[in-house]
Formats: sequence, structure tokens, C-alpha cells
Amino acid sequence: MSFGRYAGLPDVDAMTPNALVVTGRVTRADVPGLCAELEALLSGAPEAAMVDCDVGGVVRPDLTLVEAVARLGLVARRAGGVELRLRNVPAELGALLDLVGLADVVAHVRWDPE
Repeated sequence: MSFGRYAGLPDVDAMTPNALVVTGRVTRADVPGLCAELEALLSGAPEAAMVDCDVGGVVRPDLTLVEAVARLGLVARRAGGVELRLRNVPAELGALLDLVGLADVVAHVRWDPE
């Protein structure tokens, strides 16, 4: 029996090393800070075409988190057409994005593996 070698880390796209990690409960007061963090991340990688946003660590997804995702998507697009990709999306957040019609705005969604 032999095992093949991976060409890199599984589930990590070598072309998009930029990642914003969102954890805990997101409040309205947190949204400007998240946007500023994304702007700083993108300013350090002007050639980026896509940025990952890992939302697997959020607690109690609600409409405030949906607003944060929408605003982060706008920040990314304003930074030269960068696309925001969500990773580890909890089922509750996925349902809220569908409900408000933003599932198509954030085109690359990776659902939580659970």
C-alpha cells in the first residue's frame, strides 16, 4: 500500500493566500473594523483577485453578520474587483444569505463540512 503526496495543504488555494478570519459574535460596532482589516489586507496584496473570509468561528449568525459580509464584499470589489470568497459557512448564515438574496453576490461559498 502506498500513499500519494499532496501538492500542498488540502483545501488551501495557492493563488489566494489572503484570508480574513471572523470569529465570535459580530456586532454593528465590529463591522467598520472588519472592513478596515480587509482594506489593510488587500493593500498589502494589490495583485489579489480573490480574498478568503473564514466565518467558521462566528457565534450565532444573524443579520448583522449578513450586513458585515455585504460590506466586506463591497470593500473587496472597490479594491480593484477583488472577489470575496466565504469559507466554513455555518448553515444558519447560508440560509440568511439566501433569504436576503446575497448568496449570488458572494459567489464562492464553501459550506461548513459538518
